[in-house]
Amino acid sequence: MTRLLTGDKPKIALPKGSVDSHIHVYSAEHDSLPGGPAIPSDAANLADYRRVQQWLGLEKVVLTQPNAYQEDNSCLLEALGQLGDNGRGVVVVTPTTSEATIQQWHEQGARGARIMQLTQGAVRLKDLLAVHAKIRPFDWTCMVQFNGREILDHAALLNQIQGDYIIDHHAKFLPPVSPDSAEFKQLLKLIDKGNCYYKMAACYESSATGGPDYKDIAELSKRIIAHAPERVILGSNWPHVSGAPEDAPNDVQLLDTVMSWIPDEKTRQAIFVDNPNRLYWRH
Repeated sequence: MTRLLTGDKPKIALPKGSVDSHIHVYSAEHDSLPGGPAIPSDAANLADYRRVQQWLGLEKVVLTQPNAYQEDNSCLLEALGQLGDNGRGVVVVTPTTSEATIQQWHEQGARGARIMQLTQGAVRLKDLLAVHAKIRPFDWTCMVQFNGREILDHAALLNQIQGDYIIDHHAKFLPPVSPDSAEFKQLLKLIDKGNCYYKMAACYESSATGGPDYKDIAELSKRIIAHAPERVILGSNWPHVSGAPEDAPNDVQLLDTVMSWIPDEKTRQAIFVDNPNRLYWRH
């Protein structure tokens, strides 16, 4: 069995111009680097994703630098060259990356920097402010992933970010917290400041209740959608590299589940079109 790239259409059609705000692409021509995981056995590439994109009814996409490639953004930038204006990228920027390099990446479609505190991340929270200072002149976003259980420890740091930033993967509470917890209330405070976005992606990676409903993640995400729909985006997390290709979730079933958390057409328009375009296509 191999990775599913097509199948039944989603139960609810996505709005015109919908954006997949988080995927990874690989290539057999680019091997993994020390410090990162191996690339997936099928080297899930842009051509594969384009089939999934058509299947789900998505039109634009944000490529996120995989941990496998650490600080080498070459594979992502090559893919952006094929996507044109329908693609944007979140790359790895380090405190030593030059302004000229960032300018070049900007011209190629990059619009964000990835901060990954979890295992095998290339750039960690200790460098967040230094990286943010590098990308601020280009009006990029920081995309930050960490164990949400530590959000009280990281809140002071996150509050120093002046531009827009994204807390990734449903805030990755490992395991999920209660909506009444101090950690979840802190997440809402960060969102309420006005520059923090919440990305729904890979609910299967942090859910303790599991699929197909992911009830614990659903409860938290529905609270945030109701609270601040203008601060929510959604990514498929294709190709789901936390497991083998044959174990990857069915993308349309996963999309149908998450769509069931979104109450109406207006909110779907915000999450799939307006919010990601505000972040990634504003310049």
